[in-house]
Amino acid sequence: MNTAAMPADTQALEARLEPLSLARLDEVLAIELQAYSHPWTRGNFVDSLAAGYVAFALREPGGQLLGYFLAMQVLDEMHLLNITVAPALQGQGYGSLLLHRVQALARRLQLPRLLLEVRGSNERARGLYLRRGFAD
Repeated sequence: MNTAAMPADTQALEARLEPLSLARLDEVLAIELQAYSHPWTRGNFVDSLAAGYVAFALREPGGQLLGYFLAMQVLDEMHLLNITVAPALQGQGYGSLLLHRVQALARRLQLPRLLLEVRGSNERARGLYLRRGFAD
């Protein structure tokens, strides 16, 4: 796992993580639908939360949802299932911040591996992962 420093973008550093909840799922779904041609369904999110997967939302101090991630622990690995930043806010350090938090969580749980999948066409995400030390 890469231990790169958090992004220097001031706005990203002021954002806060909170547990992702069913009560605020409509906000998450709105971003999911904007961000992907094959988005997760409400059922995917509900099932993930019911299964107890790690799920956090990233919010600006004013409360606007910036992005989110969901991950699950499988034996000695963390599997990153979904990491998304609102399309209008991409490129501002929020994706890097979210990924940093997932990596920190895996380290805290003493999980030596963090696995993720990304579509080949998602160049922005692929670039982030490569910069953070993930193999293609």
